[in-house]
Amino acid sequence: MQGKIIRGIAGFYYVHVPELGILECKAKGVFRNRKEKPLVGDNVRVELLDRTNLLGNVVEIVPRHNALIRPAVANVDQAIVIFAASYPEPNLNLLDRFLLMMQTQNIPTGICFNKMDTVQEEEIREMLLQYQNSGAKIFLTSTYQNEGLDTLKESLLEKTTVLAGPSGVGKSSVMNAIFPGAQMETGTISEKIKRGKHTTRHSELFSLGGNTYVMDTPGFTSLRLPELEKEELREYYEEFAPYRDQCRFLGCVHIHEPDCVVKEAVERGDISRQRYENYKLFYEELSHKKRY
Repeated sequence: MQGKIIRGIAGFYYVHVPELGILECKAKGVFRNRKEKPLVGDNVRVELLDRTNLLGNVVEIVPRHNALIRPAVANVDQAIVIFAASYPEPNLNLLDRFLLMMQTQNIPTGICFNKMDTVQEEEIREMLLQYQNSGAKIFLTSTYQNEGLDTLKESLLEKTTVLAGPSGVGKSSVMNAIFPGAQMETGTISEKIKRGKHTTRHSELFSLGGNTYVMDTPGFTSLRLPELEKEELREYYEEFAPYRDQCRFLGCVHIHEPDCVVKEAVERGDISRQRYENYKLFYEELSHKKRY
């Protein structure tokens, strides 16, 4: 039978098998011999050893279509980061770091601005303008007014999603509003491994019915930039794509060079100044990174 690893801890893998529930499994020695390690998110074939106590073995890993390093998870379809429109004020530097990290790993990304009931129309327009050309899909939600939640839910269905966001943005409220029964599954896992569901930093997928899985990534307060050369950074800004090879200098990195069409687009307002300022900060950060 086949299932999906939703948690791995201390050599045990907890595999969600839709027709049975959660199996506690060990990985066969063949994985060690091949130096293969199952990951959360892996689709695996398992053999059932004890139906009553739901015990089994992982016998095969189905080929992955991708695997992230941070967080360590396989077969991710998309990532969605949730920020509050206000209270707390969104940290756009952190948001741009997250987008960059996902884009370097080729993961489709969405931005959910929650608490839209706390801001004015003009602020909403400004948020949309800043990110409309970033390559990310934008969701505007309010759990208080029950707005935008159906659209967000539709984007999660039948996918494996990495969910991120700093504390205080209403991430739990959003998920509970979309999937009211979601907590039942986490309770089952916690009971099985005899740990409270918030006492570990291990990666964990939550099954929300069918093939819908969400990985919550707690502690999302700071992010290191991905490992890349500073000259590569421009390739991950979708806003720059229409101006590729139009600058005066071949290989223009859009910082200090004269006759730069990207800088001209920023001045005209065609590229978000905030996004561009963060681009410059990231370029500087990558310039000072020590190489070992």
